[in-house]
Amino acid sequence: QVQLVESGGGLVQAGGSLRLSCAASGLTFSTYYMAWFRQAPGKEREFVTTTNWGGRITYYADSVKGRFTISRDNDKNTVYLQMNSLKPEDTAVYYCAAGRVGLTRGAEDYAYWGRGTQVTVSS
Repeated sequence: QVQLVESGGGLVQAGGSLRLSCAASGLTFSTYYMAWFRQAPGKEREFVTTTNWGGRITYYADSVKGRFTISRDNDKNTVYLQMNSLKPEDTAVYYCAAGRVGLTRGAEDYAYWGRGTQVTVSS
């Protein structure tokens, strides 16, 4: 059974930082593209970032480019999201996702999802 478990969310002031983690089990982690999405209240789930198997190729949404960094440790079956210079508009539930389609921004291309972790940025 595939499981993705996010952690590291919380409440932070604007300008602060958080590091999210997503621990994967039940799949051959190193063969999956990994991504982060987020969903704010009343809004649709949106793409944040994705990375390839080795973590050397990454894509970011324009809204987070230069502030967020995705990385992965295939030995630990874990993907990370380092979030710096956080803004109130970054407030959302953050989800990690695993897929094999490729480096895509479409949620429909990711087969497995975590339950999410709440990030709240106060102004």
